[in-house]
Amino acid sequence: MARPAFDTLRALAIASQALGFILIITLETVMGDAARPWQGWTLAAMVVVALWIALVRLYRRNKARKAWARQRADD
Repeated sequence: MARPAFDTLRALAIASQALGFILIITLETVMGDAARPWQGWTLAAMVVVALWIALVRLYRRNKARKAWARQRADD
C-alpha cells in the first residue's frame, strides 16, 4: 500500500500538541502559580486528543487491511 504524501492525522497530532504546549506556557506566563489547574486540564485534553488520533489511525489502518484482503480474495 502506498502511503499518502500528506498525512492529515500526523499534521493534526503535531498541531494539537504544539498548541497545547503553547497554551501551557502562556498560562504560566499570564497567571503564574494560579495556572496549575488550567495547565493540568490542558495536558489532559492533549492526552485525550492524542488517544483519539491514535484510535482513528488504528481504525483506518484496519479498514484498509480488510479492504486489501477482500480485494485479494476477489482476485
